[in-house]
Amino acid sequence: MLLFAPHIFEISSLEQLPEEVFGPVLHVIRYQADELNHVLTQINKNGYGLTLGIHSRIQAFADYIFNHTMVGNTYINRNMVGAVVGTNPFGGCGLSGTGPKAGGPHYLLRFATEKNADRKYHRQRWEYSTD
Repeated sequence: MLLFAPHIFEISSLEQLPEEVFGPVLHVIRYQADELNHVLTQINKNGYGLTLGIHSRIQAFADYIFNHTMVGNTYINRNMVGAVVGTNPFGGCGLSGTGPKAGGPHYLLRFATEKNADRKYHRQRWEYSTD
């Protein structure tokens, strides 16, 4: 088993990551505020979407990123240890897929909500003319 200490890498583009990277690794991309949508497009375009971590004091900013990324689990202002087994699905999106990963399609029913509409309408007489 190969173990190594946590590492932080600054990269200029997500295109430098051709596949998912696992381990105690953090990739940092610096960008200007007006480039945010481009960064989010890169995140979605790369095809992988297992987890995403957002750290911000501005809730609207974190919500914007959450709503504009295709990622299975998003952690906002917390550590990214992993999904809570039996509660959170942990299959990711896109190439991360659900497949055989923990949670996957077997957790679907845990998130399904039965919805019933029991309505009663008063009868009305409808008349129409063929003229």
